[in-house]
Amino acid sequence: MSVATTETVSDSEDDRTGTVDENHTTRVTGAGSLRRLWPEIRPYRAALFGSAVLSGLGMLCDIALPFVTARIVDGPVAQRDFGGIWVPIGLVVGLAVLSTVTSWWRRWIIAAPASRLEVSLRGKLFQRLQVLSVGVHDGMESGQLTSRAITDMSTLRRFFAFVAPSLLSLSATLGVGVALLFVLSWQIGLIELLIAVPLVLLALQFEQGYGRASRRAQDQSGHLATTVEESAQGIRVLKAFGRGPWFGRRFRAEARELRTLELAKVRLAARLWTALNTLSALGIAAALAIGGYLLTEQAMTVGALVAGITLTTYLQWPIMGFGFLLAEMNHARTAAQRFWEVIDTPVEITDPEHPVPAPQPLRGELRFERVRFRFPDADRDLLHDISLHVRPGETVAVVGATGSGKSALLGLVPRLFDVAAGAVTIDGIDVRSLRLSDLRSQVSVAFEDPVLFSASVRENITLGYPDAGEDRIRAALDVACAAQFVDELPWGLRTRIGEQGLSLSGGQRQRLALARAVLDRQKHAGGHVVVLDDPLSALDVSTEEQVQKRLREALAGATVLLVAHRPSTAAWADRVAVLDGGRIIADGPHERLLETCSRYRELMGGDLDAGEPERGRSFAHEH
Repeated sequence: MSVATTETVSDSEDDRTGTVDENHTTRVTGAGSLRRLWPEIRPYRAALFGSAVLSGLGMLCDIALPFVTARIVDGPVAQRDFGGIWVPIGLVVGLAVLSTVTSWWRRWIIAAPASRLEVSLRGKLFQRLQVLSVGVHDGMESGQLTSRAITDMSTLRRFFAFVAPSLLSLSATLGVGVALLFVLSWQIGLIELLIAVPLVLLALQFEQGYGRASRRAQDQSGHLATTVEESAQGIRVLKAFGRGPWFGRRFRAEARELRTLELAKVRLAARLWTALNTLSALGIAAALAIGGYLLTEQAMTVGALVAGITLTTYLQWPIMGFGFLLAEMNHARTAAQRFWEVIDTPVEITDPEHPVPAPQPLRGELRFERVRFRFPDADRDLLHDISLHVRPGETVAVVGATGSGKSALLGLVPRLFDVAAGAVTIDGIDVRSLRLSDLRSQVSVAFEDPVLFSASVRENITLGYPDAGEDRIRAALDVACAAQFVDELPWGLRTRIGEQGLSLSGGQRQRLALARAVLDRQKHAGGHVVVLDDPLSALDVSTEEQVQKRLREALAGATVLLVAHRPSTAAWADRVAVLDGGRIIADGPHERLLETCSRYRELMGGDLDAGEPERGRSFAHEH
């Protein structure tokens, strides 16, 4: 099935949510969002543990260096034994080499698992997006989806590969380092221990403020991505209306807002780093003062003092590192929170608990039985008490004013929406009783605003029938009167068309989408349901006439439900259902309705904009 979106640009301020509708989600706390990732991380726990151990081992090698230095100072140096210096120097070199090897090894063992985790999470997020209802997608900006799928998943990979192991190893390093300071001098060890108290308080305060700032910045990054995407997709509109400068101002405003939020994060981080640096400097100063006093009192050797000061200085890195790691952890928490918001959004249109087998063979009898429908965020029904019977092999056109609910009515057949009351049945089976895959395999669709993907012409046409042979593809193109212009493309069917098919004209895009529906129909012998949402609106009269003639032959035996705006399209149908005020007010052949239904005559006379607005939406826009 094809999916399309309609882009609009206005001067009004955007009402951007940036997040999944919270009515459909359980709000996940930052800490809880990371803990919930454990089942995803569990398969890679060995690599995570190994990375943390190797990181800690490397830091222990660094911690050991001050004690080797103390031995040199109190031993060979104090005794003026130059020959005795080579063994400890060799030990220093060995520790340095071991530290370098563990650093390389740590990165090597964690890189591949971290990348696999990123791919797994991104795949799970994408899969969830595919099954969520169109209402959820309508509430999300495309840039937000891109930001969550790309940037947020990369943030979680960095957390797993670097931040989490480093937090574990730094914690162990601080614990071991302070314990060793107690061995050297309980007074210096106590100083470092006392510094930990304000460190913990600062970390807790920083975590709360930085978490909020990080969430706002990441959401704003999604808004900015949406603006860039819209400007690229709507470049023709912006140029045609001379609105490039306005959109540029909008982009700069979004960029400035992101800069402001990022600077707020920088200020918070700078305060933490300043405080940590100050605490570390005070610790070194206090260690020097106490160590010097103990040295003059001969309660400490020169080597022990050198080792204590060196170790205290070295422990500055774990303390300072906590500031950076806490910032990265908050980024990861926000990314995980945004991930779970999507995953936790309930799937509203699902397979039934006890599905009914699809009818084989399908006859294609379609019924709407007292159907009511409203959009999820609407306060009143769009369709009221709709009853319509489409016989097997019959073509029925639905005609109505803009916003009367025609497209929504057609969307109920493949369950792009679900009815609020009543039922839609195929061959007497409620469509909600069928597996979605079974139902949608029996329904071919083409929309007024078709979506073509950034792929070859062949890949776009065979979307619903990937195994179609060359003959069938050519036949479908012939039906849609698209064979000639496809052959004129640089590489024919292998030509890669631009994103959303913007390199093609509107009529060409519609004909390719129609060829896709026709090809999908060819999978089925006999009965089949075809839903056409005014797929010929962009064609000239002559081409439309040719396409209609070929469609009658290609869709022979299929049940066709189509939206029509032109009299020529309505005349093609066996019957026409007139939709007005959310109800079917007339039903019959085109010629008879022209004689008996004044509203139908108005609609066919071009008065198509009368009637209740459909909340500014079209069926294609809903998807």
